[in-house]
Amino acid sequence: MNTALFSHINWLAVIVAAVAYFMIGGLWYSKVLFGTRWAALQKIDMNDPGMKKGVAAIMFYSFLLMLLNVIGLAIFVARLDLTLISSGLKLGLVTGLFFCVTAVSISFVYERKPPALYFISGGYQLLGNIIAAIILVAWR
Repeated sequence: MNTALFSHINWLAVIVAAVAYFMIGGLWYSKVLFGTRWAALQKIDMNDPGMKKGVAAIMFYSFLLMLLNVIGLAIFVARLDLTLISSGLKLGLVTGLFFCVTAVSISFVYERKPPALYFISGGYQLLGNIIAAIILVAWR
C-alpha cells in the first residue's frame, strides 16, 4: 500500500482539529445553544436515567468519526497545498456543505425528521468542518 498520501499530514494538527470539532459539539448540543431544541425535536427525554447508559461509547465513536473526517480534510489540505487561512475557510465551507450537511440531510429526509433538525445538525457539521480546516491550514 502506498502511504505517500499520509506523509505530508501534520498529525498533531489533526488531533487538535478533531478535539476542537468534538468540543464545538459539546457546546452546540448544550442547553446554552441548541441542546434543548434538538432533544425536543428528536423526542428525547434528557431527564430519563436510561439516557446516560452508553454515553461514553457514543462519545468515543463520535470522536473517532470526527477524527476520520479531519484526516480527510488534512489530506485535502496537503494535496491542494493550502496555506492561507481563507483557503481553510473555503475548504471547510465546501466539504461541510457539500459532503457533511448533505449526508446528514439525506438521512433526515428518509427518516422524516423535522426540517429544524437539518439546520441544527447540519450547522454543527458545517461549523466543525470550517474550524477543523482552518486549524489544519494554519498549522502547516
